Amino acid sequence: QVQLAESGGGLVQAGGSLRLSCAASGRTFNTYTMGWFRQAPGKEREFVAGIERNGGNTFYADSVKGRFTISRDNAKNTVYLQMNSLKPEDTAVYYCAARRSWTIELQGSEYPYWGQGTQVTVSS
Repeated sequence: QVQLAESGGGLVQAGGSLRLSCAASGRTFNTYTMGWFRQAPGKEREFVAGIERNGGNTFYADSVKGRFTISRDNAKNTVYLQMNSLKPEDTAVYYCAARRSWTIELQGSEYPYWGQGTQVTVSS
C-alpha cells in the first residue's frame, strides 16, 4: 500500500506556472505507475498526465499537451507536474494517483491509491 500527499497548488495568473509535487510513502514507489487527475467544480474528474514506473513513458491529455510535464524521482519517492502557460480552464483540484502496474491508464477507477488533492486556481 502507498500513501500520497500533494503540494504546490495555489493562485496564479493566466500565463503563469506552478509545479505540483506528490510525495509517496513506502519503499516500493518504483513499482507504481503514477497519474495526475483534476476535477473542476461541477465537472467530472479527468485524466491529466501519467508516467510509467521507471519514467520511461509518459502520456498527456490533449488539453495539457505541450504545456504540462510529468516527471518522477524514484530516489525521492516523488512525482511532479510542471504546469506552464496556465489558463483559467485549468482551475481545479489536482490529485495524484498510483497503480501497481507498468501501464498508464486514463480511467481513475484503475488507480486504487489517491492523495487528498491540491487546489489550483488560475485567474484571468
